[in-house]
Amino acid sequence: MEQEGTKYHYLRKQTCWENLWFYQKTVVLYQMTVVFCRRFLKPYGDRTVDQMIQAARSGKQNIVEGSADGVTSTAMESSLLNAARGSIKELKEDYLDYIGSHKLALWTSGHARYGAMQDFCRQHNHIEDYEPFFERWSDEEMANAAVTLCCMVDTMMQTYQKKKEEEFVTQGGIKERMTAARLGYRTGQRKEMEALQNENAVLRDRIEQLLQENAALRSKIG
Repeated sequence: MEQEGTKYHYLRKQTCWENLWFYQKTVVLYQMTVVFCRRFLKPYGDRTVDQMIQAARSGKQNIVEGSADGVTSTAMESSLLNAARGSIKELKEDYLDYIGSHKLALWTSGHARYGAMQDFCRQHNHIEDYEPFFERWSDEEMANAAVTLCCMVDTMMQTYQKKKEEEFVTQGGIKERMTAARLGYRTGQRKEMEALQNENAVLRDRIEQLLQENAALRSKIG
């Protein structure tokens, strides 16, 4: 429950998903996949094209929807973030299948270009950083970049979900937050009433004191 002055709020703050690094990387993955499919896969008669593009889009969109629904439902947010991770894992498998079926090199820790690719993908999140390479990279370069991004997105989302889990444990879900907000409001009302009652008692005492002083002055004058 969030308290602002004397106001109590049970809705969680809206997550600005545009600022989440893993979301930014899913935007890159979606655009990269569209270009990859156009350049290296058959436009018709290959279901892989639709599947890859849909998986990339689903990963991105489920993060958006989960962040929006998280205002009221931790369970829905968690479910949609899990769906996003599932889509990204599916996309990674499609890229790995392409690498394997086309006899391309998978850039693992022993590959000469592995470290540079890891550093580039780790340090760059925005589509503008990748677009200049979309028409220049070979299918091997593009597929390995996509696999790297998929792995990073999954790792970052695991960390993010762990944080959300801790928030739920400490703050509760919507029902707990609503109850806390209502109790907080009632407690605030009770404290205000007690403060007014104390103030009235002080004023009554002061009035009684003034009346006594006034009576004393009149007796002296009379």
